Parts: sequence; structure tokens; C-alpha cells
Amino acid sequence: MSKESISKIYLVLEKIEYIEKIVIDCGSITKALEDVVTARPAILMHLTAIAEQFNKLKLENATGILEVFDAQDIKGIYDIRTYIAHDYEGVNLAIIEWTIRNGLPKFKLLCEEVISNTILP
Repeated sequence: MSKESISKIYLVLEKIEYIEKIVIDCGSITKALEDVVTARPAILMHLTAIAEQFNKLKLENATGILEVFDAQDIKGIYDIRTYIAHDYEGVNLAIIEWTIRNGLPKFKLLCEEVISNTILP
């Protein structure tokens, strides 16, 4: 695993933690997504950034990292990124809420696992 690949995992973890902070600051996921001025756009941008990091890992063929994650989960987060980028106003907030509640905790644990099991030269 290269330092560049691991740095992408650190960035994913950071973006997840930003989303968690936004939710805490707003009081709930629902309230955060109702805030169309600040919280929702920030969450959607962080989700987009997470997907982009996984796409970069895929493009650089980051073996040893991508195998830790479920391919369907990575596809799902990238599909969300596509919906955000191409139909921002039509994004299904129920899917975003489900992702924050169920998907991101799984990604977070796996990112922490990759980081803790990485020994860089």
C-alpha cells in the first residue's frame, strides 16, 4: 500500500467525521438534511468527496485497500455521488439518510481497520 493510497483513506475518514459533526451540531440527521443553506450542501459535498477518493483508489488499482471494502458499498457511494452531481435537486434524501445512518459507520470502521493494519516504509 502506498502512502498516497493510505492518504485517501485518511481523507475518507476525515469526511465521515465531518458529516458526523454536522449531524451532531444540527441535532439529528433529519434536521441536518432539512438545512438547505448549510448542512445539507456540506453533507452532499462530503459524500461526493468520499466517492471520489474511492474512485481514485480504483483507478490506481490500490490492491490491499479496496479488497477490505464491499464492492457493492463502493458502487453505492459512487452512485450517490453521480446523483448528487447530475440531479442535485432530485437527490432522494431518504437514501442519503440511510447512507449516513448505516453506510458511513461501516465505511468508518473499515477505514480505521485499514489505517491500523498499515505499516508504511
